[in-house]
Amino acid sequence: MTSADSSQVVTVIGGGLAGCEAAWQLANAGINVVLVESKPAAMSPAHHSSLLAEIVCSNSLRSDSPVHPAGLLKAELRRSGSLIISSADATRVPAGEALAVDRWAFAKLVTTRIAFHPRIRIERRRVDALPTGLTIVATGPLTGGGLARQLGDLCGKPLYFYDAIAPIVEADSIDMSLAFRASRYDKRAQVHGAVEAVEAGPDQSDGDYINCPMNKDEYYAFVHAVRAGRKVEAHAFEQAKYFEGCLPIEVMADRGDRVLAFGPMKPVGLTDPRTGRWPYAVVQLRAENVHGTAYNLVGFQTRLAYPEQQRIFRMIPGLQNADFLRYGSIHRNSYVDSPRLLGRELELKQQPNIRLAGQITGVEGYIESTAMGMVSAKMLAARLLGNPVVAPPPESAIGALYHHITRPRAPKEPFVPMNINYGLMPPLPEHQAKADRRRAFAQRATDCFASWGQPA
Repeated sequence: MTSADSSQVVTVIGGGLAGCEAAWQLANAGINVVLVESKPAAMSPAHHSSLLAEIVCSNSLRSDSPVHPAGLLKAELRRSGSLIISSADATRVPAGEALAVDRWAFAKLVTTRIAFHPRIRIERRRVDALPTGLTIVATGPLTGGGLARQLGDLCGKPLYFYDAIAPIVEADSIDMSLAFRASRYDKRAQVHGAVEAVEAGPDQSDGDYINCPMNKDEYYAFVHAVRAGRKVEAHAFEQAKYFEGCLPIEVMADRGDRVLAFGPMKPVGLTDPRTGRWPYAVVQLRAENVHGTAYNLVGFQTRLAYPEQQRIFRMIPGLQNADFLRYGSIHRNSYVDSPRLLGRELELKQQPNIRLAGQITGVEGYIESTAMGMVSAKMLAARLLGNPVVAPPPESAIGALYHHITRPRAPKEPFVPMNINYGLMPPLPEHQAKADRRRAFAQRATDCFASWGQPA
């Protein structure tokens, strides 16, 4: 490998997951980095601390199973020497099959590792204009100010959708005489069926989640209250658009009486020890920190007004006296039309010294943003070191995301943000059962990724 020019410095704008990952990958390749973070001088509406890599939505990075798309993506990131995933592994909290983190411990660890890297210098300042040198922009979904205006001039008006944050309650305020502990779902459960008449599942008293069960009357009263509750509306000049994988509960409730019961309130495999049966619906809570002192309402992203959240969510059995450590909220996520605007190295076609990374490229999710931070940095490092610039293979999870945001599209074909899923990968040659197909996807991805994903 060619050594880097010691005078070459790359600026990375944004100290979130993608920006930290990009800075780490560049620095480990021998390239000097200036990581510019606006906090604490300028705080976005969603952030509350000056730490890097602050997680503001769910603390879960989703499934860690190697045959699940999200688990496969994390496995590839681990093999590539990811700062974010290694830090998540070191600060994980119990969450069943998922990888969830203690937010504070995670952000503190990432900040410490970045701060002590000899090739990374952190600058705390607001950026209102793009630098003239090599730059990776990883400012995330809340890009604003002069930087957003300049990007808008280069890219055209950014696309956007709305993303909502779930509330967090204090563990001691949960009534465990009504709630019970159980794993996420009984893997032996095959169908949802008529939830009010299903048979009891196995004992799950040692599960990682706290479950708040509802009978039929409680569920429908809750749905009615969610529909009727006062919402925080979008600005008059903005059309509210939501990512389908992260819908606010009130949007789901408006789509049908039982949508929530088949979505985040699905009771499959969760046996209420008081009745020996599955409830009609259930609200699940997941640990927010390693001490188990705070829990978030899983899948309960919301745009309900704060007083309404307190009133309505206390209708949930077990949460009637809940103390809310954080209410749900809503914010705008910005992303660019990457297939039209970016080159194969994630550089802006109109200004190739500027590269994008993370969620602003049109991926959705923590690990997906991390992956695009890694790809942008690895490609730039290869360019600077005089090595071949190789795209990740489309059969891999990282490659599937990369090709989603760079694949040319027909003029009328829309570009929308995506989580990692097997539908983004080239199809398998033969039809297989679902479980076998997942294993085949995972094995093919692992085989194809072996050469690309070497750590810097």
